[in-house]
Amino acid sequence: MKTLTFAALLLSPVAATADPLPAGSSVATQPGNGTTSFARLDLTDTGNRVWTLQASSNLSTWSDTGTLKVRNSLLRIQLPKTNGTQLFYRLRYNSDAQTAANDVADALLLPATAANYANPTLPAHLLTPQIRGQDNTPFDNAVTNAGATLGRVLFYDKRLSANNTVSCSSCHQAAHGYSDPERFSTGFAGGKTSRNSMGLTSNRYYLRGHYFWDERAATLEDQVLMPIQNSTEMGLTLTELVSKVSAEPYYATLFTSAFGSSTVTSDRISKALAQFVRSIASGASKYDLGVPQNFANFTAQENQGRAIFTGQGGCAACHGSDNFVPGNAIFNNGLENPYVDKGLGGITGLTADEGFFKVGSLRNIELTAPYMHDGRFATLEEVVEFYNSGVVNHPNLSPQLRVPPGNPGAGNPRRLNLNAGQKAALVAFLKTLTDTAVTSDAKFSDPFRYDAN
Repeated sequence: MKTLTFAALLLSPVAATADPLPAGSSVATQPGNGTTSFARLDLTDTGNRVWTLQASSNLSTWSDTGTLKVRNSLLRIQLPKTNGTQLFYRLRYNSDAQTAANDVADALLLPATAANYANPTLPAHLLTPQIRGQDNTPFDNAVTNAGATLGRVLFYDKRLSANNTVSCSSCHQAAHGYSDPERFSTGFAGGKTSRNSMGLTSNRYYLRGHYFWDERAATLEDQVLMPIQNSTEMGLTLTELVSKVSAEPYYATLFTSAFGSSTVTSDRISKALAQFVRSIASGASKYDLGVPQNFANFTAQENQGRAIFTGQGGCAACHGSDNFVPGNAIFNNGLENPYVDKGLGGITGLTADEGFFKVGSLRNIELTAPYMHDGRFATLEEVVEFYNSGVVNHPNLSPQLRVPPGNPGAGNPRRLNLNAGQKAALVAFLKTLTDTAVTSDAKFSDPFRYDAN
């Protein structure tokens, strides 16, 4: 039995002494102050074990105050204090006492009625035939409320990694447009990915339907399982994945709601994760509010940037429609010559495919820095300057970035020759695509219970 003892004092810092804890466990304590009645303890436990919290006023007589189950590698415990009396607490771990309730109500903070994922409220300009035509949802995996709810739990569950330290949300953080603010994401064992994590906002609106920067995944359903199996990112086999998910009682309830039975399969996991990702759709940006009023809500600078985007800048050629996505095309944007990362060419082995990368939606682009497949640009200003003056004359450079536009190899790279004010205006317009409603919506947030109280 492992024991950790620590003191919670009314005004003094929290002191801690500990025996060696089980592997994957650590404790951080945060004292209260003169105005709070609680100190706090954060128990990190990648084993998701059961602990007993005990209290004492004299370090001799101890009483149990609760049995605590760690459900997603972290538990936050409030430590009550008494009026000026020193109070001691300790955590005890017993490998023979590992039973605790762990159904949906115990483990998760989900609403009594499932959130609306299947039929989100979107403005009229995002319900047109053009926009519906961009939707890559397959006929056999339409978004349902129960399916996306299951997908949400899986998306935030660190059990989907080999050592319970990384979830899908680790590399696709809501506050950053469901992307990673680091150039390269950190995997379960501390290794780094070779590319920047793409933002997920409005990801269902991609006509080509392929995923990853090099489009190696034919569908979103294929894509969501690949990071789980990647030796750097999450490190599980599909057999291990199914076994770990099947072991949690709350998943039996969620799978039954979503698919009619409690059976866990990698196909069902794939479908649920894809449903959740497709449900993350933006429609409440300043741009969206401006469409029905001819952008009367825009500043003069933002409207100038909009005119550059659709006109002189030619940006809409690769970021078209009100979802700012390409049509049925993949592009080489002339980042370098030769390409260190060959993109699509690295998958096909064809010289003619080198330097081609997926073009994602620009929705929430302000939040998804750094930019490009390798995160080479830290700011939108750097991105604009690249397209203004830095496009390289690669043999496969897409026609949209040549002057005059033409076949690959014909013409020189475009130079926009924007002045400082015009570049600032273009950046200001791009920021009108920011939609914090979709990044802060509770139905897309982490659903796990971390507070023992």
